[in-house]
Amino acid sequence: MQAMRYHEFGAADVMRLEEVPRPEPQAGEVLVRVVAAGVLPADWKLRKGLFPMPVRFPVIPGTAFAGIVEETAPGVTDFRPGQAVFGRSPNGTYAEFAAVPAEAIAAKPPGIGFEEAAAVSGGATTAWRAIMDGEVKPGDRVLIHGAAGGVGLFAVQFAKWKGAHVVGTAGPANLDFIRSLGADAAVDYTAEPFENAAQDVDFVLDTIGGKTLERSWTVVKRGGALITITGRPPIEKGLETGVRIIKPSLASGDDLAAIAGLLEQGIVRAIVQRSYPLGEARLAQEQSESGHGRGRIVLRISEA
Repeated sequence: MQAMRYHEFGAADVMRLEEVPRPEPQAGEVLVRVVAAGVLPADWKLRKGLFPMPVRFPVIPGTAFAGIVEETAPGVTDFRPGQAVFGRSPNGTYAEFAAVPAEAIAAKPPGIGFEEAAAVSGGATTAWRAIMDGEVKPGDRVLIHGAAGGVGLFAVQFAKWKGAHVVGTAGPANLDFIRSLGADAAVDYTAEPFENAAQDVDFVLDTIGGKTLERSWTVVKRGGALITITGRPPIEKGLETGVRIIKPSLASGDDLAAIAGLLEQGIVRAIVQRSYPLGEARLAQEQSESGHGRGRIVLRISEA
């Protein structure tokens, strides 16, 4: 099969399209023919060696995907060959085939395309666990930084589904977009401090980090919660301000199924910013690394 791989850390040009053996699914796994793969910030951060974790070269990037089950290994009873699925794989998804743990996938809703489904894992799943672990409830005031991004756009929709009052931050080109997702207030972070629109909030989801995270402590009420996906904030700061610091848990297949239900009902929508063929994965990661735009970048790998 063809797969994008890199043999060392570095810039996007370390990735090469190569012929590699097709994986063999192990017990509890399915072999999926990948139709589309999501391009996540974690993909290029790992490629650049920014994560303190062991890496075995060569690496096939990617975790998010949507595709069609090719075969199942012993122990798999919930899926069958020919079934459309989506989810995540720890074995790399910038490839024509991927071996995937059965508990990490769900049936793809027939009403959404493969590219949209590939935008769910790592975006919608992270947002889902943040909203669930943050125990957002009706009437809560919620602040979401980077509300037009791959995680933020889902967080806005999930928080509104939960009945919260949502304030989202975004650049000027995306204000109408995040309002269309359900944000009650859209703050242009280039023109005004978000503190003007968000005070005494019950929950903050930070997808930006840095000074944005530092300033967020002042707007969360005592007893409120804060989640950041850019690194764990200091425990001492949470104790000092009376804010609960929450690390979102890893999404399960059941979470994927719940999200699929909301997508199928039209309550939530996935947004694909742009799609590239597998051979242009370098361009896709460079665009993701620029940090601009709305929604998820995906790779088109095969025909459905």
